[in-house]
Parts: sequence; C-alpha cells; structure tokens
Amino acid sequence: MTIQTAQMPLASKVLVIGHRGACALRPEHTLASYGKAIADGADFIEPDLVMTRDGAMVARHENEIGGTTDVADHAEFAERKTTKTIDGESVTGWFTEDFTLAELKTLRARERLPQLRSTRYDGEFQIPTLEEIIDFVAAESAVVDRAVGIIPEIKHGTYFQRLGLPMEDKLLAALAAHGHTRSAPVEIQSFEIANLKYLHARLGGAQARSEHPNIRLLQLIGEPGEQPYDVAAAGGRLNYADMTTPAGLRDIAAYADAIGPSSRAIIPLLADGSLGQPTALVQDAHAAGLELHPYTFRPENQFLAKNFWQGSDPKIFNRAGSVAEIRAYLRAGIDAFFTDDPAIGREALDSR
Repeated sequence: MTIQTAQMPLASKVLVIGHRGACALRPEHTLASYGKAIADGADFIEPDLVMTRDGAMVARHENEIGGTTDVADHAEFAERKTTKTIDGESVTGWFTEDFTLAELKTLRARERLPQLRSTRYDGEFQIPTLEEIIDFVAAESAVVDRAVGIIPEIKHGTYFQRLGLPMEDKLLAALAAHGHTRSAPVEIQSFEIANLKYLHARLGGAQARSEHPNIRLLQLIGEPGEQPYDVAAAGGRLNYADMTTPAGLRDIAAYADAIGPSSRAIIPLLADGSLGQPTALVQDAHAAGLELHPYTFRPENQFLAKNFWQGSDPKIFNRAGSVAEIRAYLRAGIDAFFTDDPAIGREALDSR
C-alpha cells in the first residue's frame, strides 16, 4: 500500500480505550473484561450504560440482553421475552428495563461472538453497575499506579427518557459521588446530540466546571446516511454525513470535545477490501478543535483490511495485522482509539 504522510494528533498523547473492556479476551462489560484491559495498558475503559426497571445504571452494550447473558436459560424470566421498537428498529429479546437490578444480578455474562471468540468464561461474571465499575477502576488504578479513565456511553438516551428513566443527571451524580471520577479523566459519549448539549450546559458554568473539571464530551458518529435517533424522533433531517462536514464539525465543537467516528470514515477500504488513503476528516476535525477517537480496532482477520490478513480464515486472531492497521491510523493523526484488545493497541502505540 502507499505510505501515508504522518499527521500530528491534536491531543498531546494518543490514548488507548478498552472497548467494552478487553472484549476480545473476556465477555464484554464485565469487571473481568475491564480488569484485563487495565492490566494490558488501557488508558480508559468503556462502560456502555443502560437502565434497569428500578433505576440502576448497568453496563451492557444494548438494553437487549439475550445475546450477552444466560437469561434464556432462566425459566422464571421466559415470559419477559418480547418485541420492542428501539431507536426505530424492531428488536426481540429480553430488556434491562423489564428487570430489577436484583433480578439482573442472578444472570451471568456470555460471549457475544461465540463463533469467533472463546466461550471459556461464559457463566462466570455478573452484570456490573456503574458504581461497581467505578469502585473497581479506582482499586485497579491504585494497583497499576496510574489514573485509569472511564468513558461511559449513554445508550438509547431518548428511549430511556421516554420511559421515565433518563440517565444524564443520574450519571453526573454518580461521577460526582466518587473520589476517583472527581479527579481521573472521564469522557461521556453518545450517538445522540441533545443529551450531550444538555450535559454541556450542565457542565458549562463556572461552578459546574469547578466540580467536574475532568469531564469531557464525545460525539459518536454513525454511518453517513443514518441519523442521531433524537434528531429522527423530532422529525429533523440532520444526518451523520452532515455532521462531518467542516460546518457540521464546527457545530459539534460548540458542545463536545471530540468525535468518535468509525475507523473507516478516517481511512476507508478500497473495492478489494484493502486499506485506502485518509479522508479529510482528521484535518477538518482538528481544524474545528475536535479530537478524533475512532472505533473499533479488532484483532480477528474478519475485521481487518484485506492487506493485513494472515492466511485466508476470517476467524484467525491476527495480532501483527491488527498492530499494522492501527499504526496506519496513528499516522493519519488520530488522538485516541477504541480497541477490543488493549494489549495490541498498546503495542501499536508504544513500539512505533
């Protein structure tokens, strides 16, 4: 492939974000996954947050938990399987908002991608609450002698607000209640816009900033033709392609500190599946004063550009290929990145 010209990141230090922990190696969104990420050098761990019926914030990638827990094996919950419309999509399964925290604690996590990743840890770990995660990260930070950050994502913000289970104020209160999250780096993320603008307003005053000087905001960016759900629900026309134009990026910079696009929005794939050349997104975002924190680097061949594959089996765990791909994005000037295997991300970053 053509060698790309290196660009400087906007941030002073490129950061490794443990995507759902170290989910290439442990079931996602478990304390074991977060612990592995921290031990392997992650600067941040990422808990995606959803709500329980009784108002607890728990870590699951989606509120539907049939694919990541053993809920289907619990006869006492069989009748709770249902179909709902989540962010405009019909989804069938079991949903966190239909369970109390005590009920969810009877479940155990399972590997989300059993066709690719080990299931040896299935059945071992509980669903953690945000408060448990903060306690755990604080303890692990002391062990590794560095302040590990937390980058929580508010999932389905509009949906939970309509259920009377809004997360935004509850999240700020939880962060303010713990010594670790009053000082360690925190970055709140969302694919929606209105909740980030609300949080920006909450954090924008002098008193609020003095209470939360460590909190930043990350606007996640979906596929170009998609819309943030809060925009779609309000009948708006703005889509993610609009948001990544120079004017759209300037609008984001008025309330957020960084954007989180798909990695392929920064360096797309060519028709043959190999890695192409960088788009203007890094340059345009930096010009607007925004950092770029792309998602998600995964170590299996299936997720890599074809020119980094090892062999022809998409299931192969390809450490060298993943390192090489991450380095291509580092040369493009990214400021942080989400990875399913923080050890690989750390190797790519530290051995440049």
